[in-house]
Amino acid sequence: MLILGIESSCDETAAALLEEGVRIRANIIASQIDLHRKYGGVVPELAAREHVMKIRPTVRQAFEEAGISYSDIDAIAVTFGPGLVGSLLVGISYAKSMAMSLDKPLVAVNHIEGHVYAAIMERLAVKDSEAQVPSLPSLALVVSGGHTSLFLVERHPSEIGFKYQLIGRTRDDAAGEAYDKVAKLLGLGYPGGPIIDRLSQFGNPKAVAFTKTKITDRSLDFSFSGIKTAALRYVQKNNIQPLDPKVHHDEEDVPPKVRDIAASFQRTVVGILVRSLERAIAIYHPQAILLSGGVAANSELREAVQRFCDQQGLDAFIPPRHLTTDNAAMIAAAGYDHWRRKEFADLTLNADASLQLARKGA
Repeated sequence: MLILGIESSCDETAAALLEEGVRIRANIIASQIDLHRKYGGVVPELAAREHVMKIRPTVRQAFEEAGISYSDIDAIAVTFGPGLVGSLLVGISYAKSMAMSLDKPLVAVNHIEGHVYAAIMERLAVKDSEAQVPSLPSLALVVSGGHTSLFLVERHPSEIGFKYQLIGRTRDDAAGEAYDKVAKLLGLGYPGGPIIDRLSQFGNPKAVAFTKTKITDRSLDFSFSGIKTAALRYVQKNNIQPLDPKVHHDEEDVPPKVRDIAASFQRTVVGILVRSLERAIAIYHPQAILLSGGVAANSELREAVQRFCDQQGLDAFIPPRHLTTDNAAMIAAAGYDHWRRKEFADLTLNADASLQLARKGA
């Protein structure tokens, strides 16, 4: 079974072809980072226009790399939310056109569910692996620029795929968004996550004691606005001047205080995330932890989650870095299970910018 995945929820135009839901035949990503870097973040209108120009050649390149024709596919999976509505509509419109012209079933996929599948895809592809799929229940921590959510993952009633319960979410900034804002504050450029991660290797993570926002209602929710504000006040108090974001700075060119802020900020964010996992396992007693989302590429977070799982005797599912950012392989993987459950969309499918994977307590 061959399934085409299409992803255009934000600023990555992506197409992928998966065989039997696990073997990646092609995974093409057309990034817009260079386009949006000069603005310090994604400009929705520009992103949508770029998707219009990139969607057709990106899909064509995926088929060329896989060495198959359009008629060889069995289904088309496309992201329909959450995300930027203009960007989503480009991918959806293209997917619907293909489905109609090729007479293939269309599958609608939640972008966040795609990230959950990214955490397990590599293991699913290893036939002799002792733990190809996570033992359930599991906890899925999705950490990206737009989302920071914690889900309880259980078996779907059909016995195919998963069902989800939202047990924790950010009440303000997502973790990746906080990275970008602190990087902008320091003049480090965009996107902030990779830059801060790199500089953190050369800074003192104990140099600055950033205040963590306290959630007082015993929920598993997150808050990152407090640490962002704390970073701003520290910079102002110590008269730290931002660097020129248009210039690439090697580690030795960045002042030690800036490197220390980056390292301390990162250590605090990772601590918040791991602490939430610690509290969640005491309540839900999961068998495994799934880490995903763009911030799952962060070296300290990956090491901290793996170390935490080893200490707790839990299986850790951490995707390879090329599957942490937005990509279409994860959309095709999630779409495959929807296809197996015969959950098809029709040509009235529309974008849902605020789509939720699950509601709190549901």
